[in-house]
Amino acid sequence: MEKEVIDAVTMKRAITRITYEIIERNKGIQDIALVGIKTRGIYLAQRIAERLKQLEQIDVPVGELDITLYRDDVDHQQEEAELHSSDIPFSVEGKQVILVDDVLFTGRTIRAALDAVMDFGRPQKISLAVLVDRGHRELPIRADYVGKNIPTSTKEEIIVEMEELDGQDRILIRKD
Repeated sequence: MEKEVIDAVTMKRAITRITYEIIERNKGIQDIALVGIKTRGIYLAQRIAERLKQLEQIDVPVGELDITLYRDDVDHQQEEAELHSSDIPFSVEGKQVILVDDVLFTGRTIRAALDAVMDFGRPQKISLAVLVDRGHRELPIRADYVGKNIPTSTKEEIIVEMEELDGQDRILIRKD
């Protein structure tokens, strides 16, 4: 059973809210770089970068991060993990990197992303922006920028649909 909890208009507002918070907390965006975690985090990072350009007239670099090999919760008996490529076409050295993902749940994806980013260099600071924080953390990780807090049970699943992949923008809760 699925229920829509966020429609396209509300989702756009949440992304805009994250964008304004980034500008306010960083007193500008000169040293900022966005790194989207595959897959939907990439599209969110691109949207935030577009919004930042509209508001501040500055191009913020956007990278793509694949954390497949850094995960600690994959089935180690799989013959080969599905591997995608990371694409960070800028140096992270001295940058204020903002990791971007669609849903923050246990924190394991973010832990893996932190390890992956550090393999590219040593940023001045790493922050986290998520569209949805659903709770149930297993690691001491919290988001710096949150579009929406959606409390869930562990038996529920948050599904983020994005125009670029799914043909529409919305967020659903699926109950088992």
